[in-house]
Amino acid sequence: MAALSTIAQPKLSIRSRAPSWRGAWWVLFWIAVFGLLVLPIFLFLLVAFSPALFDQGTAWFSLDAFKQVMTPTFLPAVVHSLLVGIGAAIGATVLGGAIAWAVQRTNVPLRGLWGGSMFALLLAPSYLIALGWERLLEPNGVMDVLGVPDAGLRGLIYGPVGVTMVLAVKGLPFAYLAISGALGGLGDEFAAAVRVHGGGRWDAGRITVALLAPAIWSSFAIVFAESISDFGVAATLANDASFPIATYTLYNAVQAFPVDFPVAAAVGWVLLAMAGIAIFAQHRALRGRTYRVLSGRSRNPRRHSMPGRTRAGVGVALGVMVLTTLGVPVFGALSASVINGLGSITGSHAFTFDNYTRVINSPELHEPLLFSVLMGAATATASVTLGLVAARLLTGTGGKISRRMLDLLLLTAVALPGIVFAAGYIFTYNLPLTNALGIHLYGTPALLLLGYIATALPSTTRLLVGTVGQVQQSLPHAARVHGAGPITAWTGTALPLLARPLISAWLLTFGGTLLELPVSELLYPPGQPPVAVGITKALANYDFGGGTAMEVLAILVALTVMGLTWGLWALFAPAGWRRLGAAA
Repeated sequence: MAALSTIAQPKLSIRSRAPSWRGAWWVLFWIAVFGLLVLPIFLFLLVAFSPALFDQGTAWFSLDAFKQVMTPTFLPAVVHSLLVGIGAAIGATVLGGAIAWAVQRTNVPLRGLWGGSMFALLLAPSYLIALGWERLLEPNGVMDVLGVPDAGLRGLIYGPVGVTMVLAVKGLPFAYLAISGALGGLGDEFAAAVRVHGGGRWDAGRITVALLAPAIWSSFAIVFAESISDFGVAATLANDASFPIATYTLYNAVQAFPVDFPVAAAVGWVLLAMAGIAIFAQHRALRGRTYRVLSGRSRNPRRHSMPGRTRAGVGVALGVMVLTTLGVPVFGALSASVINGLGSITGSHAFTFDNYTRVINSPELHEPLLFSVLMGAATATASVTLGLVAARLLTGTGGKISRRMLDLLLLTAVALPGIVFAAGYIFTYNLPLTNALGIHLYGTPALLLLGYIATALPSTTRLLVGTVGQVQQSLPHAARVHGAGPITAWTGTALPLLARPLISAWLLTFGGTLLELPVSELLYPPGQPPVAVGITKALANYDFGGGTAMEVLAILVALTVMGLTWGLWALFAPAGWRRLGAAA
């Protein structure tokens, strides 16, 4: 009994001390979440209904902003967003499902390559994919320089077909991941049962597709929401093709003089409503049905062995897919970066590396890249720190109400377009009340950093939730019982398990922030453009060679940082950390 009391006593003291420091940390965390995610978006969306509340009009309650959205100035852009969103969602879901089936269920060659290409697409910003196609097909572009006729393809890409295609390519990884995950848990027993009862291959395939309905609808909803909220394609290919998209009209409303915040907020409401319709349609289609296919009798699915010619044909089709989705934009960017005077009729169009020399030597071209590297590192560090705290709260056992609130808030933030976040920050931190409170963030790097963190935090938290939920809280508690402090207990027990996922989340956030466009475009401080803004400015000034050279160098920097980070991890991380991190 004496021994038990000796062990129990430190536990009591730990619990008695916990509220004094944990409570303060949780208060600071909720203040940060409120300032990052709640206040800017709430105030921005509220101005659509009450312009007078924020000195943006005379009406205390009005629907005039929504009426303006329905006028010929804005309505075509909304309709275009809806149509290309549906087209991209259907295209990505069909193609992603076909790729997932080939990789998961057949003996197609080079399965790892096809799956890896999906992750490469996941990391590529949509505007870089669009710019790759533009550099190839624009007048006096790469195809014209090489003497390849491209007028027909140019007319197809510079329009709704091209916009839909690029958005479908960008949504392809989401569709692939959603459907391949469901395929991995779906055995062959259901299709076999259909065949036993006299059904043919068509009937068996129809049953399989029906059982995959949750994944298919999830793919459609995700790609649709991503497509209608995309700003990169809207600001590049769609704008150059004179094909207005809703996100770009929101951007124009914020950039107009005078600024029309009520209309911009109304467009934001429309985008949220369209995303909500997709989610509602998913819920409606699956309501009242069950898709529980995993049980103790489930068997791992077997791979179908295709005949030689069929196997080769599928492999060639997947190769064409990779070349079209990744190869063409990469070739467009690389080739454009080494052509002198691309896009003009006065340049020599000779192959040269002068564009890279100009980027390295010109402050106007390389300083945006250095600025984005610093902002990306700061954003990744802050997002991973806050995301770890949020993941701990979401997977904890206490605070049921706070967990639900945070979960709902993060889910809502994931559905919000980045352009809405940026507009909300411009509006909120430029209010007279905000300045009167001594908060002078508008036009500063600090506001840009906050915008980056706000857009990165929801996805970073989702990346960490699964791993953090696997770590038993008894580990740091046991260390506390044996006399370790709170920080030492966590770093000695939980950190070795979480180190690799934390590094992965940091690198993904860094890479995403480095080339982020919508928040960068609206919030960058005067005289300090991030690299995405530097690229678009160079292209707007018809410096296609310099702009594409900046693209290539930015991607090389991101890949170098990732390679160095994992190299240092392999060299200097303790062997136990590497083993435990890989298991986690």
